[in-house]
Amino acid sequence: MIDAVTVRVTGLECFGYHGVFPEERENGQRFVVDVEMELAELASTQSDHLADTVDYEAVAETVATVVGGPPVDLLEHLASVIADRIMEEPRLAGVSVTVRKPEVKLAQSVTETSVTLRRSR
Repeated sequence: MIDAVTVRVTGLECFGYHGVFPEERENGQRFVVDVEMELAELASTQSDHLADTVDYEAVAETVATVVGGPPVDLLEHLASVIADRIMEEPRLAGVSVTVRKPEVKLAQSVTETSVTLRRSR
């Protein structure tokens, strides 16, 4: 018996103009997004039809549209907007969105900053 199905889109690179500082909004930068979606319905495990699951391409397009859209200050807010848009898909029970900022400008050396947000029905 299958209890749950999780669909992931990992490492999606998008360009956007988000951040608190003026140079972030003027120059823009690369954001990397991971999306993990839990299916509410498991029909796709039996049917093998795209219509019974979440479409990866549509998810990637949604993420790219949000990241490329109007600027926000905080990664938390950006992750929330992405999650809200993805949860419009009725086949989902929940979504986890991680937004990473690899070129963050800090006084200290870091690989990236990131935020993970989880939404569920």
